[in-house]
Amino acid sequence: MQTSNTQYSLVVLPGDGVGPEVMDSGLKILHEIGRLFGLTFNLKTKLVGGCSYDKYGTPITSETIEACSKADAVLLGAVGGPNWDSLPHDEKPETALLRLREDLALYSNFRPATVSKHLLQESPLRDEIIRDVDLIIVRELTGGIYFGLPKGYNEEKGWNTLVYKREEIVRIAHAAFQLAEQRKSVLTSVHKANVLDSSHFWKLIVHEIHASSYSHIHLSDMYVDNAAMQLVSHPSQFDVILTQNMFGDILSDIAATISGSLGMLPSASLGKEHALYEPVHGSAPDIAGKDVANPIGMITSIGMMFNYSLKLPKAGDLICRSIEDTLSRGYRTVDISRQNEKTSTTDEITTAIIESMNELFEMDGKTKQNSIERMNG
Repeated sequence: MQTSNTQYSLVVLPGDGVGPEVMDSGLKILHEIGRLFGLTFNLKTKLVGGCSYDKYGTPITSETIEACSKADAVLLGAVGGPNWDSLPHDEKPETALLRLREDLALYSNFRPATVSKHLLQESPLRDEIIRDVDLIIVRELTGGIYFGLPKGYNEEKGWNTLVYKREEIVRIAHAAFQLAEQRKSVLTSVHKANVLDSSHFWKLIVHEIHASSYSHIHLSDMYVDNAAMQLVSHPSQFDVILTQNMFGDILSDIAATISGSLGMLPSASLGKEHALYEPVHGSAPDIAGKDVANPIGMITSIGMMFNYSLKLPKAGDLICRSIEDTLSRGYRTVDISRQNEKTSTTDEITTAIIESMNELFEMDGKTKQNSIERMNG
């Protein structure tokens, strides 16, 4: 819901652990983008996760859900931590994420995995394996085993139901094929159709949608266990990966190996009317409050918001270029640094990215002015 050409309504959910720290960094970037591009952001900050449970007795309140449903986009930091491990399963902080996804109908999750040319040495994978990798995992987010019923456990057994409805597969398939059209027109559908009936059904529907609407896209199938191996042995073969909820949860964390750290990876959870942006990493309570968390995943998630929800790709591009420029200058948080290498604090790398934003924005303006002057003779 866009309120005007230059004013946007956002709900901010810092959450637990390092969530508030990386969110603080993200909001500094957001406000600087607003200053440079003449944008105004109406922010509503709400509790979510463990901190919400501590205050309200629930990981997320109905009032927070309602506020999110009225916003142009939602920004989320991270939820959870050992303080809430003893809570009943359906009251744990992570259930707030499931409710947000379900209530806002955020059925598609985009998780890009790239490697900065400045971080090739920081990845545990060899340079020749990860160089020029640029893939995106499209994860179905509101179906599958995380939402299937019945579910539960007793003293003798625990059970979950893995079920997919036709309409759930159809809509995520369309989202993935449309994304592939904007990229290299290559899509890999990842499942376990050789042993799971639900995956066999998934495969049939994806091929049906491909034949009827996207035959110009190159579609291939891959079993999830093979996909996990291929992501770390030959990731450059992938462009768009379409997969089910639990498989996407696992594969996107494996893909973090490419970038060198979970702290680098952003995500966008999208529906037809609503969107939520969050870094892939968790709450990392062991480093919370130490000013060492990597804010780049959060900052890049805000860049994705400008691309997908606010339709301001120049702002998203400036954020990404500024991160690359900052990394080229040697700024590193501890998770992406080599042994004995000088590291930067969360605040230091955020400040450096803002400085790069201003320098690049000024350079862009001069380049544009020079082009106009040349055109005018």
